[in-house]
Amino acid sequence: MKTTSKKAPAKSAASKKSAAAKPEGERAEGLRKLFEDQLKDIYWAEKALTKAIPKMIKKATSEELIDALTEHLEVTKNQVTRVEEVFQTLDKKATAKKCEAMEGLIKEAEEIMDEAEEGLVRDAGIIAAAQKVEHYEIASYGTLAALARTLGETEAADLLTETLEEEKEADETLTEVAETSINEEALAE
Repeated sequence: MKTTSKKAPAKSAASKKSAAAKPEGERAEGLRKLFEDQLKDIYWAEKALTKAIPKMIKKATSEELIDALTEHLEVTKNQVTRVEEVFQTLDKKATAKKCEAMEGLIKEAEEIMDEAEEGLVRDAGIIAAAQKVEHYEIASYGTLAALARTLGETEAADLLTETLEEEKEADETLTEVAETSINEEALAE
């Protein structure tokens, strides 16, 4: 029996030539710029969340959800400081660049809170919105940590990985709150 294997499309001579034409330092410079831009983006996002999470806490009714959000607010404040530490490891001033994605996620959360009637259905909506935020942060910190490792920024990678783990933990906590009480109770409301 004859087997055929699929080969990945070959890179064109032009694309090979353009990558090879750039000196290694120039290519690293582009990756470093991407890394620093993404770091500025998440810095803005974390600072914005320190203002958005208290609004979620105020609108939540479940004590379990209020506790989870309150705890994560403190973690988020520490994450802002940790991102500032990452900038320090790079000998850069901590600078924020508006994160359009986080702005949109926060706006969506505000709409959910405004449109849902007070109670457990609103709490379920707050959890949904908060988990979208967590998933964005997980993707961002995972990417940032990988870029830092590639660039040889070990200390930055370690700090970013620490935050990545905290974001995963927050997502798991929100899932637990939703699945152990809020969703079922909201169904009965």
